[in-house]
Amino acid sequence: MTKDIRISRGATINIKGSAEKILTDITSLRSCAIKPENFFNFTPKMLVKEGAKVSIGTPICFEKNDSRIIFVSPVSGTLSKIIRGDRRKILEIVIEPDFSNKKISHKVENTDSLSPEKIKNFLLKTGSWPFIRQRPFNVLADPDIIPKAIHISAISSAPLGVDYDFILKNNKKDFQSGINILNTLVPGNVNLFIDKDFEGFFSKIKNANIFRVSGPHPSGNVSVQIQKTNPINIGEKVWVISPEDIVNIAILFSTGVYSCKRTIAVSGSPVSNPQYFKTTIGSDLFSMLKKLNIDSSTQNRYINGDVFSGIEVQKDSHIDFYNNLVSIIPEGNKHRFFGWLPFFHNKIPSLSRTSLSWIFGSKGYKVDTNMNGEERALVVTGEMEKVFPMDIYPMQLIKACMAGDIEKMEGLGIYEVIPEDFGLIDYSNTSKIEAQEIIKEGIELMIKEIA
Repeated sequence: MTKDIRISRGATINIKGSAEKILTDITSLRSCAIKPENFFNFTPKMLVKEGAKVSIGTPICFEKNDSRIIFVSPVSGTLSKIIRGDRRKILEIVIEPDFSNKKISHKVENTDSLSPEKIKNFLLKTGSWPFIRQRPFNVLADPDIIPKAIHISAISSAPLGVDYDFILKNNKKDFQSGINILNTLVPGNVNLFIDKDFEGFFSKIKNANIFRVSGPHPSGNVSVQIQKTNPINIGEKVWVISPEDIVNIAILFSTGVYSCKRTIAVSGSPVSNPQYFKTTIGSDLFSMLKKLNIDSSTQNRYINGDVFSGIEVQKDSHIDFYNNLVSIIPEGNKHRFFGWLPFFHNKIPSLSRTSLSWIFGSKGYKVDTNMNGEERALVVTGEMEKVFPMDIYPMQLIKACMAGDIEKMEGLGIYEVIPEDFGLIDYSNTSKIEAQEIIKEGIELMIKEIA
């Protein structure tokens, strides 16, 4: 089954520095890290101590509220340190590789004869269950529930977004095998969303409902795709998996070894040779940056993810668990005198035609982190609705989250969104509020109330 979806509201921002179709293998890492903050409402309990020797697939920690959900080591080596924050909260579990490539192997049954329960148990036992997230709230999936559907977005519509067809060009059979496994878990309800303008090999995938999506960002966001095809009603759950993690699941079932492959696009205007890197989940960022020519004449910001919803990191940090993109843009630490004057200064992307910035964007914009203004009163203008394609009133939901009004949050659609859905609103709204942070706090409040 193939259907077309057209997203009309939103905006496409063309930024200079998209990754070229070059793939470089990273064979030498300084370290890898498991970062609990990558997972909503996750509290880790350690299984090993600092200094312990680990192999690929060695259990490192588990979810406090469900000991079946474990996280395993992506490399063989030594657990060198556990970085803690306030109240001894675990921020990072750092593992230094020894390059011995020792692995824990598991016996694999014939996938054709596996039941959904056996597939779940195998994913849990091998540490591969965290590849699956659950909506509402984008938390780790609950193994005890039967989801309404599984959703996979093979579209990255955000600025400098990755090309999943290129990332998985050598894993087409693995991707199909992974889809087959998921179809055993939730028969007939595996939904794959692909780019209508460039379908790639995804259009030939079997055992999945294929939806061809067109339109501006955030057309690639799973929340938008779910609401346009199969909205979540109260009490319903759906699962979400990224395309590369489907391949990781397929490799696990074919080899019996935990697979943690991750392909990262390092992009942005300060990078003269933006490209893709084949590495490991949680690998250190420096191992990729040292292979790039990055403009050092300006101070740059390094972002795990896209420029709308990514997280600022340092050059010696590690990539996030679900991340396929690292964005690098100049810091906006220089203010323009009379910056509002047209023609002279307005060469940054704006959603308002009166700024005249649209004249200069045919070859891509060179953007920085300057907010071009300060936080101000939240005024009803309708500008948020213009870039928000979901059937939700974004400003009213933001206000309900700020007020902590549970009933209004439920009525206004808090179950259907996650913070990244408000990335374009953060960029475009004139009040300069941090909408994503407000929505995140609202979701955290909802999780506490439900618990």
